[in-house]
Amino acid sequence: MTRGSTLPAHPLSRPTGRVAIPGQTRTSPAPPLDGFNTAPSEEAHHALLACLRSPRWARRIADHRPYPTAEALLAASDEAAYDLTAGDLAEALAGECLPTLPEGTYEAAHTALGAAHAAYEARFGHVFVICLDGVPQDEVLDHVLGGIRSRLTNDPEEERVVTAEELRRLARQRLTQLL
Repeated sequence: MTRGSTLPAHPLSRPTGRVAIPGQTRTSPAPPLDGFNTAPSEEAHHALLACLRSPRWARRIADHRPYPTAEALLAASDEAAYDLTAGDLAEALAGECLPTLPEGTYEAAHTALGAAHAAYEARFGHVFVICLDGVPQDEVLDHVLGGIRSRLTNDPEEERVVTAEELRRLARQRLTQLL
């Protein structure tokens, strides 16, 4: 074989011993995710029900374990939440409670919030839910009251869609805290 101008003039020697090959980094699930992935089915189901009180949602997430990453788990949570039926939503809403107000909130604020919640429940037949993730503590009351006021103008179908989205966001936030 003749060597062209791009090949070296002398033959290349074969390396002896081990050849350095860049290693691939293999990431394993974070310990909390690993614990969730390996937990007994009923334990995982129970933990998921604390995130969203829909047995079908919790069973679906638990039955599809293991998840390779927290992001994959959250994506599965979102997908399962998008598939909630009206009955699933009713079950999830029955397990929700009103957001708590920060300590030191004036009595008048509690009264206003109670009246707003009562108006919401009278109109839609279920508790008001809102995800307060990222809302500063001193803005919680305004955020909740503003949310109720604006959502009271929704028709029932619009509100069902908004409520389902808020439940999905709440489930995602709680699942993140679980991990």
